[in-house]
Amino acid sequence: MSSSGSSSGPFPVRSGLDELVASPAILRGRRYGLLCHQASVDSRLRPAIDALAICGEGELAALFGPEHGITGEAQDMAPVEHAVDGPTGLPVYSLYGAREETLEPALEALRGLDLLLVDLQDVGTRYYTFAATMGAALRACAKAAIMAVVLDRPNPIGGVTLEGNLVRPGFRSFVGRYPVPVRHGLTMGELARLYNGPYGEGCPLQVIPMAGWRRHQWFDETGLTWVAPSPNMPTLDTAAVYPGSCLIEGTNLSEGRGTTRPFETVGAPWLDPDAYARELSAERLDGVVFRPVRFTPAFHKWAGQSCGGVQIHLVERETFRPFLTGLALVSVARRLSGGRFDWRREPYEFVSDRLAIDLLCGDDGIRLAIESGASLQEIESGWQGDLASFRPLHESVRLY
Repeated sequence: MSSSGSSSGPFPVRSGLDELVASPAILRGRRYGLLCHQASVDSRLRPAIDALAICGEGELAALFGPEHGITGEAQDMAPVEHAVDGPTGLPVYSLYGAREETLEPALEALRGLDLLLVDLQDVGTRYYTFAATMGAALRACAKAAIMAVVLDRPNPIGGVTLEGNLVRPGFRSFVGRYPVPVRHGLTMGELARLYNGPYGEGCPLQVIPMAGWRRHQWFDETGLTWVAPSPNMPTLDTAAVYPGSCLIEGTNLSEGRGTTRPFETVGAPWLDPDAYARELSAERLDGVVFRPVRFTPAFHKWAGQSCGGVQIHLVERETFRPFLTGLALVSVARRLSGGRFDWRREPYEFVSDRLAIDLLCGDDGIRLAIESGASLQEIESGWQGDLASFRPLHESVRLY
C-alpha cells in the first residue's frame, strides 16, 4: 500500500488505554465495566484487562463484548451468548445476541457500576458495527446515570478524507445508526462526542485522548501493531478497501469471506474475471488496480464453488475513493451478470423490511441510481451536499 511516510520510535502514538493506565486516577475507588474486544490492547500488546489490572486502581467488575465477542471468534451476524471470562471469572455481557434488544447493555448489567470504559478499535467506516455498539452503550449509560469513559484509538484510514452520503430517516439500522458519511474521518472518541452531544445520547462522558496521533496518519504510521478487530479484518489493506467492498454484503456476490483476502477479493461463479477487471479498469478510478482472479471460498457465499472476480490492489491510498470503488464493483458486476446478479433479500442486521444494500447505503437512492444506469460521477455528485452539511459537525468534535 502506498504511504505518504512513516513514524519513528517504538511507540510514537499512545492509545487512550495507554494514557489511562499511566494516569488512572479516574478509576480510583470505583467499580467499572469494560466494553472491549481482542484488539483492545496496549502498545505492548497486553490485553486491556491485564493492563488495567497492572495499574492497580478501581475494581473491574464486568465485561461487555460487541459483535464477534470479546475474543473475536464469532463470524459476522452470529449471535454471541453471555458468558463468564475464564481467566478472571468476570461476567461477560454480549451486546450482539439473537434479538435486536441485545444490542444495548441492559440496565441490570450496569447496576452497581460507577462507570463504563469503552475501548474498541474502529476502522473508520459507518457500517462497522463497533461504533453503533458504542452509541448504544452511551444511551444505556445515560439511562443508568453512570459515566462512559471512551479510550480513544486511531482511525486506521486517517481522519482527513470524508466520502459518501448520510443515512436518511427510515433507513437507520445497526450498520447506519447515525447520520454520518460512509467514510467519516473520526476516531471513536470523536464519534462518542458527536453521538453524545449533537446526536443526543446525553450521558456523562469523558474521552481519554491518544497522545501523538495526527489526523493524516494511517495506522501503519503510528508505530502501533495491527490486531484484527474482527475475524475478516486481518490487515490495514482490508480496512482501506472496506468502505466500498462491504457493499458486496448487500448482493449475491462473494465479498471474499472464506478466503485469505476478505473484502479485497470480490466475485461470483458466473463472472468472467478478465471481463470484470477490464470493465472496472475502464471506470478510471484513482489509486486502484483490479487484477482478475479465480477463488473458492471455504465458507460463506458460494462456499466450495469456483468464483471469477478481481482482487482490489490499492496503489495510491491518498487518491483512492473506496466507497465509489465499491459502487463500481457492484454496478459493473450487475451489468456483466446476464441477469444472475441479485440484491441480498434475506433479513440483514435485524431488519427485514429493507434491502441490505439500502441499509448499507443509508437510503434507496443509490441502488435506484445503479438500476437506472446512472454513471459513477452522477452518483458521486449526489452526496456532495451531505458532505458539506456534515463538515461543521466533523470539525466541532475533533480532538486532534
